[in-house]
Amino acid sequence: MLKLEAKKLPKYKKIIKKYFIELLGLFLMGLGISLITKSDLGTSPISGVPLVLSYIFPLTFGQFTFIMGVVFIVLQKAILRKGFPNIQYMQVFVGFVLGFSVDVGMFIFSNLDFNIYSEKIIGVILGCILLAWGVYLQVCANVIINSGEGIVKAIAIKTRLEFGTMKIIFDCTYSFLAVILSFIAFGTVRGLREGTVISAVLVGYIVKLTDRILTKLNLAHYLKD
Repeated sequence: MLKLEAKKLPKYKKIIKKYFIELLGLFLMGLGISLITKSDLGTSPISGVPLVLSYIFPLTFGQFTFIMGVVFIVLQKAILRKGFPNIQYMQVFVGFVLGFSVDVGMFIFSNLDFNIYSEKIIGVILGCILLAWGVYLQVCANVIINSGEGIVKAIAIKTRLEFGTMKIIFDCTYSFLAVILSFIAFGTVRGLREGTVISAVLVGYIVKLTDRILTKLNLAHYLKD
């Protein structure tokens, strides 16, 4: 009996470790999204619609991030039907933590003022680094995917397109939807600027670079195992 419990302990610790890395990743993602947004050069592509909606309705950026996450889960279920794994309903929890982290980030950075353009660019880059680290940790945890990635994966499966290709199509379409909402509400574009394009290009590169560096330092396996 004692031997049986000893064998189970490492697996239990591994699960705790995975979820800790997942939560840390979500928190860093929230901080990154908030810092990019605070730079006043737009927001990340996946956050465009929630940000515009927060300008229109009396709910926070983070709350709309969570709401859109739930919408994505419903769409995944509608697309995949029986092919949607029950464990992925946990995306609701992931969405809640991400939304909460976005609002925490907006509060933390509320007193930051980027007065000149170069400061704003630095803000976007630092935000991209935080967002990329968060994404990397989520990939390492390999537990519950973010609903934003989940909907892309579901559409890719249904259309038989590569995930990377579908990701580009989805981000462009979703950003365009944010532009339309902004034009309808304000007659101009709010929430999407050059910072949106920078984050779309830079985050993926930083994720790859982070993995390369940690792998060279023989540290990546501590996060992935």
